[in-house]
Amino acid sequence: MVQNLFILFILKRSEFVFSFFCRRLLSVIPTLLFCTVLVFFIIRLIPGDPVDHLLGERGADPELKQELMTKWGFNRPYYQQYFIFISRAMIGDLGQSLTSGRSVLEEFVNRFPATIELSFFALLFSLCLGIPLGFLAALKVNSIWDFICSGFSLVGYSMSVFWWGLILILLFSVYLGLTPVSGRIDILYEVKPITGFMLIDSLFTSFSAFKSALKHLILPVLTLGTIPLAYIMRMTRFSLLEIFKEDFIRTAKGKGLGFYRVYFVHAFRNALISIITITGLMLGSLLAGAVLTETVFSWPGIGRWLVQAVLARDYPVLQGGILIITVVIVVVNLLVDLLYSKADPRVFN
Repeated sequence: MVQNLFILFILKRSEFVFSFFCRRLLSVIPTLLFCTVLVFFIIRLIPGDPVDHLLGERGADPELKQELMTKWGFNRPYYQQYFIFISRAMIGDLGQSLTSGRSVLEEFVNRFPATIELSFFALLFSLCLGIPLGFLAALKVNSIWDFICSGFSLVGYSMSVFWWGLILILLFSVYLGLTPVSGRIDILYEVKPITGFMLIDSLFTSFSAFKSALKHLILPVLTLGTIPLAYIMRMTRFSLLEIFKEDFIRTAKGKGLGFYRVYFVHAFRNALISIITITGLMLGSLLAGAVLTETVFSWPGIGRWLVQAVLARDYPVLQGGILIITVVIVVVNLLVDLLYSKADPRVFN
């Protein structure tokens, strides 16, 4: 009897999760279509012509220009170009870069590991500092610790990434000489790309190569992780302060439960919904490519790749790259929604 009830509970819960997942997938389709329409037409409002930019001084040759316009389909009406792009994207063909001639999907796959590596460590840095500092500020509310943590959070939230990156370079690279300025590894090391993640691939070369890759990662991580750290710290503090006022916390204290059970088991678990939400948003934005951070530190990731595509008027790269990024953000948000059930089982009820 108990076994049957347990199986029925599992099936019922799986049905709730599956139904929730299907509803979210249905909402994803119009989101992706809207993003493709928006990106397709907005990038064509950028001043300049991709063919003229590619030809340079030879752009005065009208026959050559017309030949390239016909080859790439730029002489067709916009609606035809859009439907050609969508029909090819549905089968995985995102076109070829106008500047490099390589597949857009291939270029994305080659550069995305660099963005993942940078984003992962930036988010890890934010979580490892943001959650404890937010917890400390909530426990010591209106104390000197609260003012220090809140002030640090406000500074990090308001700071310009471009300015902060330059300050770190001047301090740690120029004056102290502790870290390199840009790139992923020193040019002295020839690392064979196995996984695309420099920290992992450098281990197969030598330990000194690994140290070089780690040093190159420090400043970009500090720069990119500062704003997420501020968000996570503020959200943790705010959520815990609200939960500390709830009746179940007072009841737990009245029962004589220990510090760990009151604040970590009961309070912190209920605050996880807000923390997971802000973490998912931060992760989605980080994986989309940290444009300013990658530009300042010459990091060969997605953000810098898209900036170069804008400057070159490389329409296929912009269309395909932003479409893949949109899919990545949507998938991350879906995973975050599914994580809610671990923090609060009532989500799917």
